[in-house]
Amino acid sequence: MTPASNSSKKVAFITGGNKGIGLETARQLGKLGITVVIGSRDLAKGKAAADKLRAEKIDAEVISFDVTNRKDHKKALDHFTSHHGKLDILINNAGVWKDGNPFQNTTATISGKDLRETFDTNFFGTVELTQTLLPLLEKAPAGRIVNLSSILGSLTLQADEKSPVYGTKAFAYDASKAALNAFTIHLAAALRDTKIKVNSAHPGWVKTDMGGKGAVMEIPEGAKTSVALATLGEDGPTGAYIHLGQTLPW
Repeated sequence: MTPASNSSKKVAFITGGNKGIGLETARQLGKLGITVVIGSRDLAKGKAAADKLRAEKIDAEVISFDVTNRKDHKKALDHFTSHHGKLDILINNAGVWKDGNPFQNTTATISGKDLRETFDTNFFGTVELTQTLLPLLEKAPAGRIVNLSSILGSLTLQADEKSPVYGTKAFAYDASKAALNAFTIHLAAALRDTKIKVNSAHPGWVKTDMGGKGAVMEIPEGAKTSVALATLGEDGPTGAYIHLGQTLPW
């Protein structure tokens, strides 16, 4: 099938893009003139989100997508190949939290089931999706991959008793984000001779379903780091760990 989209217009895929930071990231990218495709496990909710974006004059699409379903990875590849012929931006936004109370150390109590499910979404599914879509990103003039991490994945800060996150030891989530950061470093190194840039984003403690009511940042601010890394210029960083323009320690 011949790609139907305007080849000069950038195309972005945001996993878990039907709500929260993912939806706001899609909105902000869309307002920059980028075609946004949101992946949603619940297609009805995804369609409702895309309708909201289109009502704001944003070029938005939705596909049924679960990052833990490897068949959906192939479906996503087929969608971008047939409809666009490329992919400029991949934002690995989908994530889960299975640890419960963030201020309770879950290392000795987290179940193997919850640990595996956390890694399957936050790490394994994300890695395998990226590998599947990489050939399309390589066709883009300036591919960008953004991995939604967290400051809780910083081993340096988790080991520092004086750091602001030392008291948060949600083991499954934190370990999955540390693994995701390792993926960022390794993939950036693998792609260092290409036009693709790969970075980890810490959005901040944001008022989402996952962040909770005690969070200190509003959703539009929480999306800023992802948007900035998705639209980096040629002189921008790769293999970095960023929050609102500032580098975090691994």
